[in-house]
Amino acid sequence: MSRFWSPIVHELSPYVPGEQPKGSNLVKLNTNENPYGPSPRVLEAIRLDVSDRLRLYPDPNASQLKQTIADYYGVDAGQVFVGNGSDEVLAHIFHALFQHDTPLLFPDISYSFYPVYCQLYQIDYQTIPLDEDFQIRVEGYQRKNGGIIFPNPNAPTGCLLSLDDIDKLLQNNTESVVVVDEAYIDFGGVSAISLIGKYRNLLVTQTLSKSRSLAGMRIGFAVGHPDLIDALIRVKDSFNSYPLGSLAISAGVAAFEDQDYFQQTCQKVIDSREWVIRELAALGFDVLPSAANFVFAKHPKHDAGQLVSDLRKQGVVVRHFDRDRINQYLRITIGTAEENQKLLAIMDTLI
Repeated sequence: MSRFWSPIVHELSPYVPGEQPKGSNLVKLNTNENPYGPSPRVLEAIRLDVSDRLRLYPDPNASQLKQTIADYYGVDAGQVFVGNGSDEVLAHIFHALFQHDTPLLFPDISYSFYPVYCQLYQIDYQTIPLDEDFQIRVEGYQRKNGGIIFPNPNAPTGCLLSLDDIDKLLQNNTESVVVVDEAYIDFGGVSAISLIGKYRNLLVTQTLSKSRSLAGMRIGFAVGHPDLIDALIRVKDSFNSYPLGSLAISAGVAAFEDQDYFQQTCQKVIDSREWVIRELAALGFDVLPSAANFVFAKHPKHDAGQLVSDLRKQGVVVRHFDRDRINQYLRITIGTAEENQKLLAIMDTLI
């Protein structure tokens, strides 16, 4: 610690991202990246955009990307906000939309960046326990709050909350903003964007990192009522007017335009996920139902920490969270068919 730090920096407990291993020979199944590369149309769009025009600032509004997203979801461009990855979009949401006089609500097992943002922006919060099956209990959120946020599918569990349940939650919460964080929605769920015309306090966030294979480009967005979007724009333009570079904007547009590639790769991940679930179950694992590009599994006879270590020794990296209720679970990203087969073959020898 430094005497030059501000008081808030001294108090921070920063988010710890998943490891990015340096070894090229490892099977990397720990950060939920898409095993399939971006659409060829994305790569071509980036190639065409690499020119001396990179000396110019990008469009601060990313208008073309906003319009592309709006057209895709059947909303107005004024209902779309874009940022440098969904983490930045979420940061602006915490800053712009959550109230400080009553606590923010989110699940006790959820995206571990949420409490970090609360600490950074000095927002009080309460966690609502998942039920014994690790499902979000909608009735737990029927209390006074300064906002509600949850991932859907949830992370790190992969469990999906139905659109009907989200509708019920919104019916009973009209006085604060409800944020549905849909980083993994394309792998098995229905987006709550269909509800934003009904609820002006609903904001839905998504990312192009997962289903559209652009984690390296850092593109995230939110869709909601124009009043909510205007608040995010005010914060963004008080922080960084140019969050997306020209290459990222072009890549994002091309990713949405290539629907065939998007649907094919998503289906490949879904099919592989179901195969991995069946194979893990055959080895005796308890696997939670997943609508994401990962599975959450534990073995009743083997310690999760030991399994992580043993897998790493044989060249496979998965994620382990040393937290109450989930410290015996492994979060395993769905890889290519070859990567999944290697994982299961090693598991077979360990179990």
